[in-house]
Order: sequence, then C-alpha cells, then structure tokens
Amino acid sequence: MPSALSLFLTGACAASVFFTSLLGYFYSYLVFAKAQQVETEAELYDVAVRALMRRALSVHEMRQKLERRSDNKRLVEVVMARLTENGMIDDARYAKQFARQRTESRKQGKFRVARDLRARGIADRHIESALEEVAENTDEAAMVRQLIERKLRSYRGEIDQRKTASLYSSLLRGGFSADIVRRELRALTRQDVPETEAGSA
Repeated sequence: MPSALSLFLTGACAASVFFTSLLGYFYSYLVFAKAQQVETEAELYDVAVRALMRRALSVHEMRQKLERRSDNKRLVEVVMARLTENGMIDDARYAKQFARQRTESRKQGKFRVARDLRARGIADRHIESALEEVAENTDEAAMVRQLIERKLRSYRGEIDQRKTASLYSSLLRGGFSADIVRRELRALTRQDVPETEAGSA
C-alpha cells in the first residue's frame, strides 16, 4: 500500500503539471490576443471594412470594435473620421435601416426598436426620425392583431386569463403600445377569437 508521503508527492506533482499547463494556456492566449492588435491606419481601416461587409454598424459599435483592435486612440479617430467622410458609417441611415428591418422582419414594436437603437449609441433625434418613417408605412394595430391571432392558434384548450396575461406581457416586451395591445387582445379574445388549433402553448 502506498505511503501517505508518496500519495502526497503524487498529488503535488499532478497539481504542478496542471497549473503549469494552465499558465501555458494563458500565456498563449495573451500572445495570440496581442497578435490581433494592428498598428497602421491601413490595417485598422481594413478591420473596419471587413466588419461592415458582415453587417451594418453604428458609430458607437464601430468605435468599440476599432478600440479592441488598437490601443492608439489617435489612430482610431483617424479611421473613424475616414469612415464618416466616405459615408461608410452614418447613424441616421443606420437607424432607418435598423428600424425598418426590425419592424418588417422581426415584427417588433417601436418601443423595442427605440430601446435597441439607444443600446447601440444612436442619438434620440435619429431614432425619432427613423420611427416616424417606419410609422408612415406600418399599421401597428394590424401587426399586433396578426401576432395575437398567430399565438391564439397555437394555444391548446380554452383561452383563460393566464394565457391572455402572458400574451399581453409578451407583446409589451415586443415594444408595442399598451393601449393598442389591450384593445386588440380584448377584441380577439372576447368577441372574435379564431378557433384554436393543436399546437404548443
């Protein structure tokens, strides 16, 4: 039977190997992360262009991305100015595209869209302008009605207060006006509720 001392030494050796490997991993990570830093305007501009090829970015998002790739604040400002001058970043345009896409594709309400735009650093004046443009071509009540009808068809059994409350909360989180949600929900659940179909609630 191995002695207590030999067991202790074996455990200590294993722990030493583990921590040595762990330190090696972190060292490699730091070296790799450092290698990702860029030092020239051309390199940082290329980082920006590649990012914009993947998706549109707000000014705030672009600045964050560039600051992660360069510690040189002056270099970041030079590239940001170049992107702005070339029309590659424009918060007014970004807000309109974002609002239209979120409204048409994701069926989100104006309050949710505004909240998400603010989180991306967009100024209120651009948000208001974007939402006004979307509102001209969007019937919020009709959108809410369609979402309610779709959800009601997925419910099993009777539409009780618990399901109605859950649907109401979900639509509010989606950014729709509480007054419109209440009106459409009341109309559909008390007067003109479509027959429910089998599905998951």
